[in-house]
Amino acid sequence: MRIWKNNKKKELSADIDMNRIPTHIAIIMDGNGRWAALRGMPRAVGHRAGVEALREIVRTCDALGVKYLTVYAFSTENWKRPQSEIGILMSLLKEYVRKELGDLHANHVQIRVLGNIEQLPPDVREAILLACEKTKDNTGLIFNLAVNYGGRAELLHAVKSIVKDVQAGKLDEEKINEESFENYLYTGGCPEPDLLIRTSGEMRISNFLLWQVAYSEFVVVNECWPDFNEKSLIEAVRIFQNRDRRFGGIKKVEE
Repeated sequence: MRIWKNNKKKELSADIDMNRIPTHIAIIMDGNGRWAALRGMPRAVGHRAGVEALREIVRTCDALGVKYLTVYAFSTENWKRPQSEIGILMSLLKEYVRKELGDLHANHVQIRVLGNIEQLPPDVREAILLACEKTKDNTGLIFNLAVNYGGRAELLHAVKSIVKDVQAGKLDEEKINEESFENYLYTGGCPEPDLLIRTSGEMRISNFLLWQVAYSEFVVVNECWPDFNEKSLIEAVRIFQNRDRRFGGIKKVEE
């Protein structure tokens, strides 16, 4: 088991303002297949390379002091892909969780899962639940894996849960507001993402965190996910730090 950030934070601090690191970064990891195709390789090679990129980004976020990292690992729409590719993705997900669990736990990372994992293969579901259980008391980076996740499905799940609680007398419908609604989302208890990163140059959010990214800063990079690395993340944070976040208001102008 390895401790990651003994000297890492000092290395990174020269490039960005360490006092304005995003609290929550969300990432749409896109382009594994295209990365492989450009190299004349099978898509499976791209997915495996994507796992290596994720390993580096998790460690860099932890070193930077990011409090929450949410990654789009498998969407509700990904079931439409060929069964052979789905099998590879599920196998890599299980492999990643099992191989990385020791290091993640040693570095106090808390693993959470967003989405309906009941539909996952039993062995994959078991590996994810074991990782969540083992790390549930950790106080470091909160690492959200969005698996079998869809923003619309999340909203429907929240609405149905609210209806049940209202009917059972557990919730007063007059007290339903944005704050109470957020508690019914998969991300309940997590702050909204400050920064949403999408790789491979695609300009869409693909049913990811539809409620939560209302005021997130978007950074789209042309790199496919396997090429996204520590330097790429630092550059995305630098872009974020140069943005003027007004949340619907206007910037106060000093006379």
